[in-house]
Amino acid sequence: MNQESIMKRRMVTAIALCIIAIVGMLVFIGLYIDEKNSVQQTYRSQYHTSLKHVSDDVTSYLEAEGDKEMRYTRLVSDMSNAGSFAFLIDGFTEKQIIVNELSTCLLKYPDQMKGKLEDVKTAVDDMQQELDKGYEKAKEIVDSVDKKGN
Repeated sequence: MNQESIMKRRMVTAIALCIIAIVGMLVFIGLYIDEKNSVQQTYRSQYHTSLKHVSDDVTSYLEAEGDKEMRYTRLVSDMSNAGSFAFLIDGFTEKQIIVNELSTCLLKYPDQMKGKLEDVKTAVDDMQQELDKGYEKAKEIVDSVDKKGN
């Protein structure tokens, strides 16, 4: 064997290893993208479940005769949970801001928000169905709150 033949064999081996490495990298990239999409789907599912709980909590609060404070606390907790999942969803920034503002208003201004719970329920139901009018309604509710009051 001469030097030229050895070099050709080494080049062929190096090219084959490079191709195998590229294919392996593409497989792992594909697996990463698939897992990322799966996780995002889980976050969306949890977000919608949290919104359903908020809607149920509002109904429970409005129909309650007993411990309304506990029911309101549960409502605030579930809305905060929805805001947490909204934070984890990619490409959801504008809607996330609205969800977090609504959650903040429920937490900081309970006296004002208790009178707007039917509107909150309508907005949350529309948000759960992924309708933009739900987010617009939630923004209107947030804007109607006197942030200098209770």
